Amino acid sequence: MIAESFSSRRLMVGAGAGSAAMLLFAIASQIMGYAPCELCILQRWPHLVAVIIGALALFVRPRRIWAAVGALAIALGTAIAFYHAGVEQQWWAGPTQCSGMVDFTTMSTGDLLAQIEAAPLVRCDQISWSLFGLSMAAWNGILSVGLLGMWILALLRAPR
Repeated sequence: MIAESFSSRRLMVGAGAGSAAMLLFAIASQIMGYAPCELCILQRWPHLVAVIIGALALFVRPRRIWAAVGALAIALGTAIAFYHAGVEQQWWAGPTQCSGMVDFTTMSTGDLLAQIEAAPLVRCDQISWSLFGLSMAAWNGILSVGLLGMWILALLRAPR
């Protein structure tokens, strides 16, 4: 009975639903005025893959390959989220296009002006929202670890 309640299908659907909830929260935050940076947008793609695979598990017999792809997608999303959280904390440099890292010594005035005009409005190295001292990227990473556990368990329980 317990094995059936945690079947591969239920785990995949549940993990997909968890990713859907995280995407909805990100979109709701954006609607409330928290504009996403490039890394925020990048973090959404693995969750979208997980939502699609979780939805497929409702209609198609779960297979190890689908659970493996879901786990891989969320593992990538988790890595991106923790990378982004580290950029926000200034533990390491982020992408130059969204972290304001510019080498002024080798740049002409025209090049600098072109980069300023092309720069995104939201920086990846600034926290725009936090809860209990953790940014949205950090929460994404923490919650994604739980989802990754669900995908791995689904992988272990999925038929070959």
